[in-house]
Amino acid sequence: MLGKKLYEIRKRRGYTLSEVADRAHISKSYLSNIERNLNQNPSITVIKKLAKVLNVDLSELIYMDSNERNGQDELEKEWIELANELKESGIEKGEIKEYKTLLEFIKWQNQKK
Repeated sequence: MLGKKLYEIRKRRGYTLSEVADRAHISKSYLSNIERNLNQNPSITVIKKLAKVLNVDLSELIYMDSNERNGQDELEKEWIELANELKESGIEKGEIKEYKTLLEFIKWQNQKK
């Protein structure tokens, strides 16, 4: 979500990609990769530079807002429900790897179609 936030703030401020990259002393392609979430783990130093250039609090860039947290919570609930269903069906933790192999095989078969 960092990339999306950076992009939205940059656009709201009316800055081009080149302007922000130049002012933050990073390459334009690096900033583009961050904004497009191709690079999802820029260093804290880079994030601090970008926050300064965009005139926002560092926390605004690195912390999730409530909508993002709600999305994470929903995803977590789905995983917990799946784990509970597997457990209720009698699958043990140690068997998960075997089922993963089976799922990978099915996925491979579907890709061939």
